[in-house]
Amino acid sequence: MPTYDYICKACSHEWEEFQSIKAKPSRKCPECGKLKAERQIGTGAGIIFKGSGFYITDYRSDSYKAAASGDAPKTESKSSDSSKSSSSDSSSSSSSKSAE
Repeated sequence: MPTYDYICKACSHEWEEFQSIKAKPSRKCPECGKLKAERQIGTGAGIIFKGSGFYITDYRSDSYKAAASGDAPKTESKSSDSSKSSSSDSSSSSSSKSAE
């Protein structure tokens, strides 16, 4: 059940109420007793999934993922692959020259 923020338009008293989503908004101020209370609209809180199947990094934004991939160190397997391809290219070109 969510917690809602309320403010009284008569006396400016602010408070929170723990209510069901289906419950009607409170209208009576607990401070002055007038029916001038209004539910405040807020940004709410982030949803936290608990359990073994959820990780905090599962729902990262695309901009975060792009920045994180730019910071990642380059692996050596890429550099060794490029050296293998360049050496195989040079050996194939030299073998084609000797065949001529």
